[in-house]
Amino acid sequence: MTKIALLTCDKLPDLKPSDQQLIPELKKHHITAQAAIWDNPKEDWTQYDYLVFRNTWDYYEKEDAFNQWLSKIEHLGIPTLNSLNVIQQNKHKFYLQELEQNGITILPTYFQKKTAYLDLKNNIPSHWKKIVIKPAFSAGSYLTKVFEPSEIEQIEEEYQIIAQEKELLLQEFQPEITSLGETSFIFFNKVFSHAVNKKPAANDFRIQVQFGGQYTLVQPPESLIQQAQEIVNQFPEPLLYARVDGIVKNNTIHLMEVECIEPDLYFDYAPNALQKFSQAIVQLIP
Repeated sequence: MTKIALLTCDKLPDLKPSDQQLIPELKKHHITAQAAIWDNPKEDWTQYDYLVFRNTWDYYEKEDAFNQWLSKIEHLGIPTLNSLNVIQQNKHKFYLQELEQNGITILPTYFQKKTAYLDLKNNIPSHWKKIVIKPAFSAGSYLTKVFEPSEIEQIEEEYQIIAQEKELLLQEFQPEITSLGETSFIFFNKVFSHAVNKKPAANDFRIQVQFGGQYTLVQPPESLIQQAQEIVNQFPEPLLYARVDGIVKNNTIHLMEVECIEPDLYFDYAPNALQKFSQAIVQLIP
């Protein structure tokens, strides 16, 4: 039987409950799957035929360790889903710059390289009324803040040390996030599966459920699904999964990010999503 590690972190040693359901589901396809903490020094990675990234939800807090671990897995020659090439590209949000150059509509974004002198005042467009700042290597609202132009000096001081160590993204805050919410388009093996709309709690901008976000299964029109498909097709390699996150305005997806490392895929919100995901694994392994 094929043996697969479902990668997780020490905060979720047994995986998130919805991902735990993958284990019996994959067994139906004669695949043995088990949770494995990515930075567990005692783990023997050579026992697995494939590694599947699922709940590695602390990788951005352990940037150096994660990069070293990726190099180790590459040296061992153990195939991963998604591939290491995809992970290496997707872990750093400057990939958005390349997508924009390829004609994808992204949120208005300023890409700040590492700097000893953070000068936001002379780089952020003057018409931006609110700005979101976050590291390019991050997830889950990690070190993310929303501020107004009048607070730039305070933010520069607060993020000065961070800017020396990390690249930053600065994006124009979209007020529609509070009314329209963010929509996630989920693809398995580059085939659309389902979509979930996420709206933040009152007086908040973060849509994550841990901050009170409300999630709803939605059926987007075909035109939006096709737009999301075009974004997914930007990746030349196979993708076990991809989650396209954006704000829909005027029937256009304004891309926030494409999650290919450890996103919640909302198995509990969509009928048969778990089965579709398992089938995608079967399709991608020889």
